[in-house]
Amino acid sequence: MVHLAVRSRVVFWCLLVAALCGCGGGGQSAKCVPDANVDCACPAGQHGVQVCPTNSSFAACVCAVDDGGAGGSAGADASPPDAAGNQGGVFVATGSMAEARQGHTATMLPDGKVLIAGGAIIESDGSSETYDPTTGTFSATGSMGTARYLHTATLLGNGKVLVAGGLGTSDALASAELYDPTAGTFSATGSMGPARYSHTATLLPSGMVLIAGGTGAEGDFAGAELYDPSAGTFTASGGMYTARWNHTATLLPNGQVLIVGGARGGSLASAELYDPASGMFSPTSSMGVARQAPTATLLPNGQVLIAGGQGTVGGNFLAVAELYDPAAGTFTATGSMGVARAGHTATLLPDGEVLIVGGQGMLGGISVPSAELYDTTTGTFTATDSPTTMVSQYFTATLLRSGKVLIAGGIAGRDYLTAAELYE
Repeated sequence: MVHLAVRSRVVFWCLLVAALCGCGGGGQSAKCVPDANVDCACPAGQHGVQVCPTNSSFAACVCAVDDGGAGGSAGADASPPDAAGNQGGVFVATGSMAEARQGHTATMLPDGKVLIAGGAIIESDGSSETYDPTTGTFSATGSMGTARYLHTATLLGNGKVLVAGGLGTSDALASAELYDPTAGTFSATGSMGPARYSHTATLLPSGMVLIAGGTGAEGDFAGAELYDPSAGTFTASGGMYTARWNHTATLLPNGQVLIVGGARGGSLASAELYDPASGMFSPTSSMGVARQAPTATLLPNGQVLIAGGQGTVGGNFLAVAELYDPAAGTFTATGSMGVARAGHTATLLPDGEVLIVGGQGMLGGISVPSAELYDTTTGTFTATDSPTTMVSQYFTATLLRSGKVLIAGGIAGRDYLTAAELYE
């Protein structure tokens, strides 16, 4: 069983993967120009559009309803489809998972399905399942070799998923595994140096994966490692200036990685940049507010939205939000959320708005069963439909090719959830 003393340190885990989205058709990544050689696979009746965030070297595929014109990526408009109706979005139930789980990961696969891996209720879980958006159902797939939660999961350029670290049945893990969607199985790969959880994993333009920070039996880590998919090994990289966990990591359009906030004793306001060219971290401006377990979302204009989090462990939930400007290297305040929350999720929608869901709020960690939308043009948050379940934390939010968002598992009050729902 996981020791309660260990679990009490974990306020929230969230892995955000933004900006570098693999297109359909074999898991390729499109350069930031419409590329007829990349197939944006979409459901029947829809066509793929390659969307290029401002100043980005990479594109993402989103799906739009056919208008009688283009089909597939050839001849598709290079601008995002008009999805202004998202403010009227609603949550609807979809199929339930076979097992209740929290602290799991959700990874979009090249075929459009979503891999749900690991998690925990009382003990760590090694089981996995996949969600099929075409049928709205979950199906069992291969189990991990090691039960784990609060791990990371990263889609690699070869279509496999790297699962690294996390908490096992008794302590932090250094081991890592690869999920093969074709075979539906996990296999062992090289292990990290230190055992860690509540770290971040970021896919770099080179195809390598940056593992940064986290915590474990040895304490909080400043160290970072690089996973090389071709060799299947981890090697040490330059360390951060500050040890931290419950932080965020965001791939910027220039290829650098922004590390923000987190915890080391108390919450941190500091931020750092990782440069893949030098393999080193360097300090950048600090946030106006110290926070751990916030969300970080790369916006279409290249800025990063930092929202919510906790100012102190066990209380001081935050509603304030800030924007990081990579060009200036500074944070500036933006509109605040309507509800203070931590342990929530933030998902960039096809129309450029950001969907904020769930979390904990107020003293005592009361569930926040609400959702909000951040409008990048006005810098304001507005309420939208509330989730059908009172998701609190440790759930996942995944943008599907249809533009819908899959919310799966987590904790609602004292209940662990099998339930899933879609925001559409």
